[in-house]
Amino acid sequence: MAFYNEMALLALEMISEFGQSVTICATTVGEYDPETGSAPPNTVIDQTVQGMLIDFTGQELQNNSLIKQGDKKLKIAAHGLDWVPGLLNKVIVQGRTWSIVPPLKEINPAGTPILYELQVRS
Repeated sequence: MAFYNEMALLALEMISEFGQSVTICATTVGEYDPETGSAPPNTVIDQTVQGMLIDFTGQELQNNSLIKQGDKKLKIAAHGLDWVPGLLNKVIVQGRTWSIVPPLKEINPAGTPILYELQVRS
């Protein structure tokens, strides 16, 4: 396990050096209260992480019909995350907001998360 922890740290160092800051936003919808007839406002939680926004290759576009024109691949270092990104989260990179679309991949040999690979769409 120590080896994979070192790999997670190395992934963070490399993405920090060659990538950029990315904000992941998670929105929690307020639960409807039938007694008051209303719901509290939504809660938004942000976390800033290190990531790399990359174009899909021509081969990937040919082999995967779920990738649309303009979609990007976002690789995020797993080490130090407060929470894991999910499909309902939004991602802000360079001032542009992206939605996460399936698949969301977690690279985690031996159960130690090293990297998350997201397909994002604006």
